[in-house]
Amino acid sequence: MIWDSVRVSRGWLDATNGVGDAELTCRILKLTEEAGEVAGAWIGTLGQNPRKGVTHTRDDVAAELADVAFTALVAIESLGFDARSALAQCAAKVRSRIS
Repeated sequence: MIWDSVRVSRGWLDATNGVGDAELTCRILKLTEEAGEVAGAWIGTLGQNPRKGVTHTRDDVAAELADVAFTALVAIESLGFDARSALAQCAAKVRSRIS
């Protein structure tokens, strides 16, 4: 289901926004936006902003991290690669370092 959703999302973005380098740049930069939301959620979990207090939970942080992961997979597909293979190769590389 994840991989189908990634491909459907990429297709929707392609059809809606086009496929040029400017669009690809935006899809890659979207990762930064999503990572910022993770940081904001974590700050909110810790209550680090005294004006706002505790505004998020660890569940919120996990959901934001999932957004980052999904956005990355869509960006990989948008580059013309198979996201499932790219992720498997990454996992194998990491595994080889710790085995």
